[in-house]
Amino acid sequence: MDQLQFHNMSLTWLNGGVTSLDGGAMFGVVPKPLWSRKYPVNEKNQIELACEPILIQFEDKNYLIDSGVGFNKLNEKQLRNYGVTEESSILESLQELGLTASDIDVVLMTHLHFDHAGGLTRWEGDQLVPTFPNAQIYTTEIEWAEMQNPNIRSKNTYWKENWEPIQHLVKTFEERIMITEGIEMIHTGGHSNGHAIIKLNQQGETLLHMADIMPTHAHQNPLWVLAYDDYPMTSIFAKEKILKEALENEYKFIFYHDAYYRMIQWTPDGKEIKDSLKRGKEAIIQYPKK
Repeated sequence: MDQLQFHNMSLTWLNGGVTSLDGGAMFGVVPKPLWSRKYPVNEKNQIELACEPILIQFEDKNYLIDSGVGFNKLNEKQLRNYGVTEESSILESLQELGLTASDIDVVLMTHLHFDHAGGLTRWEGDQLVPTFPNAQIYTTEIEWAEMQNPNIRSKNTYWKENWEPIQHLVKTFEERIMITEGIEMIHTGGHSNGHAIIKLNQQGETLLHMADIMPTHAHQNPLWVLAYDDYPMTSIFAKEKILKEALENEYKFIFYHDAYYRMIQWTPDGKEIKDSLKRGKEAIIQYPKK
C-alpha cells in the first residue's frame, strides 16, 4: 500500500478495486489522439482506473475518503461492463495496518456513484450491513437526496444497496464543512449535482483531492471533462477556478482513480511536474514503450 506523510497526517491508499472504462467516455469530447498521449489505453479503448480509498490518520482519528467498489456487490454483467478487474479488499488493507472497519471514525464521500459508494455496505450472510459501523458518513445534502431518489439517468449509479443500510450514519452539508481543523469538504457540483472536493491543510501547505472533476492527472486541463458528468459546464467552471488557486499557491493534488500517480504537484504554469508520488502497484494497462 502506498503511503504519504503530510506533516501530521498519514495518508494510505487502500485496495478498493480497479475498473477499466471507455476512454472516450472518460475524456468526453477530447479527441483520442490528444488524451491517449497523456493516459494509456488498451485495444478495447479502455483506460485503467483505480478505485482506492485514502485513509487519513490524524490526531488519533481515522478518516476515509470514499469507499471503493465493494466486494461481491456487482453481477457478471456489471463486472463486464465496468471492466472490473479487481474488487475491494479494504478489510484486508486495514488489517495490514492493524485496524478493523470498526476503527474508521469518519467517511468523507465526494459523491455516491457506485464506484465510490459500493464499499459503504457489505454482505453479512444474506443481509447488507454498514461496512464502517462506527463512522459518521459525510456527503452533500444534494447528493444524499439524489441518492435516495435518482432520476432516469442517475438511477444507473445510485443504488439502494449502497444507501439503505447506512442512512442512520449519514450527515449532510450544503456548500462547505470543516470536518476538523485541516480537513474541509467543498461542494462543486459538475460530475454530479452534489459532487464535492476535499482540501487538506497543514502548516501552510495544501493537498487537494478533486475527486471526479479531475479523476486523473491527465484531466488537468479544465476543458477535459467526462461524458459521465451530469453538468459538464459546471465541472469546467469549478476546475478553472480551483486550478487557478491551486497552481498559484503550489497545492499538491491527490487521486482516487489515477492508476499511475497518487500525488502530483505541478509548476505554477501547470506545464511541468515539480513533485510526485507514483502508484506502487503496476497497472495492467501500461504506457507504450518508447
